[in-house]
This record gives sequence, structure tokens and C-alpha cells, in this order.
Amino acid sequence: MSSITTPDMVPIIDFSTQDLKQGSPEWDSVKSRVREALEEYGCFEASFDEVMVLRRAIFGVMEELFDLPLPTKQLCVSEKPFRGYFGSPTGLFESMSTDDAHVVENIEQHLTTVLWPEGNISISKTLASFTQLTSRLETTILRMILESFGVEKYMDELIDSTNYQLRALKYRRPETGDPSLGIPAHCDTNLMTILHQNNVNGLEIRNKDGEWIDVKFSPNSFIVLIGESLSVWLNGRLCSPYHRVTLKGNTARYSLGLFAKLKGGYLVKTPAELVDNTNPMLFKPFDYEEFSKFYATQIARAAGSGTSQPRTSDLKAYCIV
Repeated sequence: MSSITTPDMVPIIDFSTQDLKQGSPEWDSVKSRVREALEEYGCFEASFDEVMVLRRAIFGVMEELFDLPLPTKQLCVSEKPFRGYFGSPTGLFESMSTDDAHVVENIEQHLTTVLWPEGNISISKTLASFTQLTSRLETTILRMILESFGVEKYMDELIDSTNYQLRALKYRRPETGDPSLGIPAHCDTNLMTILHQNNVNGLEIRNKDGEWIDVKFSPNSFIVLIGESLSVWLNGRLCSPYHRVTLKGNTARYSLGLFAKLKGGYLVKTPAELVDNTNPMLFKPFDYEEFSKFYATQIARAAGSGTSQPRTSDLKAYCIV
């Protein structure tokens, strides 16, 4: 079991051991390291050997998805914000996403049969297998976090209210040799994000000193980031890290991510156990899907006015007391 940190890298925590069972000494040790990493960085690298079985198939699927003609990719749409196909105005970044992606039939219905009317069950199974694998890891990490704060009794409630959204991302190689900004600095607004990538780096995390750390994934690892929804639920006890993607070199970057989001209709509210005279309630209860609609409107207005996305539109500003 390892947890490695240097000034220019995020902590690495091994989740591959077969001895990682709830209540065991190994579990408690990893749980302590997870909390320490999240308090310092808001993220960590999770070593997880099981992903190696899927790795070749995952990135074969990614290339097949994004090699489709643009009009075909644009058929992937949704009435809900931040789903379906998206291409950045700069042309450097594009993504496809779908909800409840741990279920093969959901991927078939909302993604693959839209892109391949005759169906493509191989792609659906690969993407569902990835989501099932990462959602199990997300559940383990979430349980450790809740246990460390003494609020594990809410675990089943959160799991039952979670939508596992899968998002495939491609970053086109820069046309010049100079670094290009693929995605500006931001905090994820969801519950938790788990990312896996090909061998092209680009993700950068901002530390507490305001310095940017280049994140270098290992082939058997994920990057785990706390989202603002979990930060709010914990009454600010953990913070979501600012991160961005900077493109370098001459090779396309592929990333596949699980975005654990709370379902619409579920009221996100800080547990009473995390509020006292020393830690007053910082945030009002909110519905994540309602926030997403508001957030999408703010982004559209900013784009229409030719300005950058307003910082006041993030989740904590939305629900602060």
C-alpha cells in the first residue's frame, strides 16, 4: 500500500489490494490517507490495476466515437444541460456524455444507437464496464470520506440519489508547438469526478499556494477529484480543486470520466451532525438539476455577451447562506 507525495505531484494511493475490506486495518489506513490527500489537494491519484483489462478497449472506443463525422456526432443531443455532444468554439475540445451509464441499455438507447442506428453493442458494453468499475471505486472512496467525518449513516441515501454520468473527451493536438488551453480553470460542481486518460498528459491542478501542478497519470490509475456538491454537503470541510487542461505536443489527448452527480428531486442538504456553534451552516439546501439549468443559462448569457463565464455562477455562490 503506497501513498506518495512530492512538491510537484498529487498523492498516489493504491486501491488494488485484495485486503481492502471495510473495517480492516488496511481500510482504515487508506481512509486516513484519502482524507489527508483531499484536505491538502482536493484530489489524488488512485492506483487501480483492474482498469488495465479494459484500457486497450477503452481507447479504441474513444477513437471510434470521435472519428465519426461531425454531423453524426451532433445527433447525440439531450434536453438536459451538459449531456449529449459538445464541441468547443475553439475546436480544441469535444465531448459526449450520457446518464446512468453503468447500465448497458442506457448507453445503447442514448448514445450508440443514435450514432450507429444498427447498434454497436461492443462499444456499449465497454463503456458500461468502465462505468461499473469506476462507480465501485467512487462508492469505496465516498464511504471512506463519510466514515472519516462520522456521517456514514447517510451512505445509502447518497448512493440511491446518484446518477453516474459518463463523459468521453477528446482534445485535439495544438496546431502550433506552443501550449494551448484546452479547458479553462474551474471546479467541478458535481459530487465526485474520476478520470482516466491515454498516454498524453495535460491535466493541471492548482495547489493551495496558487501554483499549477502537472498531473502525470500512470496507465493503471485514475485521478479522483472532489466536486463542489460534496464540499457543500460536508459544510465546506473539503474543497473542490481548481483544475484545467493545457495541451502540449502533437498527439490528441483522450480522457474518459465518471461524473457522479446527484439526481434531480434530491435535496442536497448538510447533515445536522456537521453543523454546530463552531461550524455554522454555510449553504442552503439545493437541487442539483435545478442548479445545472441555472448554470447552463449563465454560461449561455456569458457566451452571448462575448464575456467569459461569470465566477458568481458557481455552485457555492448559488447556495451560500
